[in-house]
Amino acid sequence: MSTITSTPEPTVTPTSRGTRPQYRVTGRRVLRSEWAKLWSLRSTWITLALGLVFLVAFGLIAAAQYKSRLTSGHHMDPDFASSTAVSLSLFGTNFAQLALGVLGVLVTAGEYSTGMIRSTLAAVPRRLPVLWSKSTVFGLIALVLGLVGAFLTFQIASGIVSGTPAALTMSDSGVVRSLLGAGLYLGLVGVIGTALGALLRSVAGGISVLVGALMLVPGLISLLPSSWQNTVEPYLPSNAGESMFALHHQAHTLTPTAGLLVFLAWTVLALAGAAWRLVRTDA
Repeated sequence: MSTITSTPEPTVTPTSRGTRPQYRVTGRRVLRSEWAKLWSLRSTWITLALGLVFLVAFGLIAAAQYKSRLTSGHHMDPDFASSTAVSLSLFGTNFAQLALGVLGVLVTAGEYSTGMIRSTLAAVPRRLPVLWSKSTVFGLIALVLGLVGAFLTFQIASGIVSGTPAALTMSDSGVVRSLLGAGLYLGLVGVIGTALGALLRSVAGGISVLVGALMLVPGLISLLPSSWQNTVEPYLPSNAGESMFALHHQAHTLTPTAGLLVFLAWTVLALAGAAWRLVRTDA
């Protein structure tokens, strides 16, 4: 009587079938993906370079103009005459914020305009990690660029205005805090840009709202009665941000800590709106 011996079939793994193994989506991998995508774009390098150039160049130009007018005896505007090495070196912050804010909008809204967002959300079905990763990656890059630009410009500008009433050194009270505040402000502007891009899903719309909130609205508020201006102006995004890196604050302006809290509130509001639309609506 013969015995039939059965041969066990070999276990077939996903790799042996020719398919790719399954990878688990983690926060670190999403961050790495967004980091790689950001630096693969030529616009990232160009816009970051422009932001740094604006921050440094306009600060040095302001310091040189101050020194030139002071030594030549030309009439100076009272506000310009009361400038300090900090305010002169941070003169380019308003221009740098536009470059970084616009790039922040492109980071998110650019994927919607090209349709790449569908692939991104297919790889990360939970969606929200995409927003957090984009905001974190670009916010940190904008923060580092702002800090490097602010401290570099101050070191050069303080040498230009040395021996003048505007002269300050790094050891003077409030200087380091102001420079750190400027870098943090630019970092948060970058985060707001990414949030607006995800919220509006339009490059043109995101840039328009960003420019309007940071530059146009303060001008419109100046048309209000002075009593209303002093009540509303300090809480606008741009004015609260300026309070973060102002060396001295006036009676109607916020303290640096209060300005930081108000600007953080605007940042959280923009991120909350972007998160709500990302979860509630289709790509």
